Amino acid sequence: MPDPTTPDRIRQRLQTLQPLQIEVDDDSAQHAGHEGARRGGGHYRLRLVSARFQGLSRMARHRLVYDALGPMMRDEIHALSMSLHSPEEARGDVAPTPSQGS
Repeated sequence: MPDPTTPDRIRQRLQTLQPLQIEVDDDSAQHAGHEGARRGGGHYRLRLVSARFQGLSRMARHRLVYDALGPMMRDEIHALSMSLHSPEEARGDVAPTPSQGS
């Protein structure tokens, strides 16, 4: 069986957040020659829907993701764009949590 890709490992590590939806896109090819790419770190886009985000600020949600990814953020991931939503926000029942606060 082949080794898992970085997006596969991202998805695996984020299972601790009990995602209802998770999408990881590898945008690394668009950043070829970039300093982070030369050192081996990739550029990724993440869309994650989890009940764990309910009532949390944008910063608190980002912290949960960074904590779950752990050392991947130092070694394998150079840049991570995140779209993090509670189930209600993903359905459009409520507006996304503002970025102020923690």
